[in-house]
Amino acid sequence: MNILTTVIIGFLFLEAINVTTLYFDPGSKLANGVGVFKAWEESKQYSEIHDFVKYLVNWVAGTKLIFIFLLIVILLSGDENTLLLSAVALIASILSFYWRLFPLIRKMDRNSQIEPKNYSTVLGVMILGFITVFLAATLFSVF
Repeated sequence: MNILTTVIIGFLFLEAINVTTLYFDPGSKLANGVGVFKAWEESKQYSEIHDFVKYLVNWVAGTKLIFIFLLIVILLSGDENTLLLSAVALIASILSFYWRLFPLIRKMDRNSQIEPKNYSTVLGVMILGFITVFLAATLFSVF
């Protein structure tokens, strides 16, 4: 097992925890739970809005599940080249967080809509860490 396979398996494990949290304990403040957003609790006052928010949370979980299963198929049946291209695709898709999601969560954080304070910074650094690990493992596998 090479370093890239190990990193992808670690990512799969973390994403599986995230999906489990989103499906079974979405209000959690851990593992991508939406409990960090004050609007989660506020939405419960309005059943239509809360149902919509729950729908979006489950949609995100389902999308993550697609990625998990596709990565498992790639790990089981892909060759070295497919694994490298998959890592590049993961890096690009994870980088997309900084295009739309990070500015929005940073704005909500600054407007005290998230608890704990500065969660957006922690999340941004953590995601940058994932990108760095994937990039290092990819470069290590190539060279």
